[in-house]
Amino acid sequence: MKILLSFLLAVLAFNLNAQKPAVRIVSLAPSLTKSIYYMGAAGQLVGRTSYCFIADADDKEVVASAVSVNIEKVLTLKPDLVLATGITNPETIALLQRAGIRTKVFQTPRNFEEICLHFQELGRLTGREAAADSIVAHTREEVERIRASYEGQAAKTFFFQIGANPLFTVLDHTFMNDYISFSGGINVAGGLKAGTLSREWVLMKNPEVIVIVNMGLVGEEEKAIWESYPQLRAVKNDLVFFVESDMASTPNPPDFLKTLQSMQKILQAR
Repeated sequence: MKILLSFLLAVLAFNLNAQKPAVRIVSLAPSLTKSIYYMGAAGQLVGRTSYCFIADADDKEVVASAVSVNIEKVLTLKPDLVLATGITNPETIALLQRAGIRTKVFQTPRNFEEICLHFQELGRLTGREAAADSIVAHTREEVERIRASYEGQAAKTFFFQIGANPLFTVLDHTFMNDYISFSGGINVAGGLKAGTLSREWVLMKNPEVIVIVNMGLVGEEEKAIWESYPQLRAVKNDLVFFVESDMASTPNPPDFLKTLQSMQKILQAR
């Protein structure tokens, strides 16, 4: 009986701790680190990756690269919550959990709705629920306003490029596809199962809009290549343009909205 009671008390204590907002957080993904900053929880962040540039000025401890995590460094920081995404090695997650550290893995959201839900869940985990809910409410309102601005307009066909060598594009059932549909567009890659394409395939589809996720010099080269085909409708429409990688590829409500706004500014100016 005493053993059972001790077990039940231990389980209760664990559940109570799991419900408490985290005060020492390690983030293993730049997207999650940005979300932490957006909701005002930067003071709770004690560790991050070398690619979490938003935390550079605050001199937060670097505990990981894009894929490799220094477990010893994480443990020395004594976090009560580690945040990760699906690209984090499952063995790393298992090690952290065996060490008794609460670890939450956020899979890549498949659409704008999931972006909002993930952000709100992170708000609950960090004790910033009110801030997260407020940001989501504002973002939903602004996104709906942008979507409404395209009503009554003929749908344009989009090619949304997120990689070069090989050429790679946005597919259905991804949050980046919502950039297209929310901008009143149709994805020329709709229905495809793989995102790797040939340039000839894109030329055959002849999209009216080409959006390139900026990849620095590579992105500039890609824009120049597309503009070397004057027969392309996107070139004729002067609608070959960039969106910033750090913004468009980061699944959180503020960056999703900023990306849509940057696209709207260009699309409705032509």
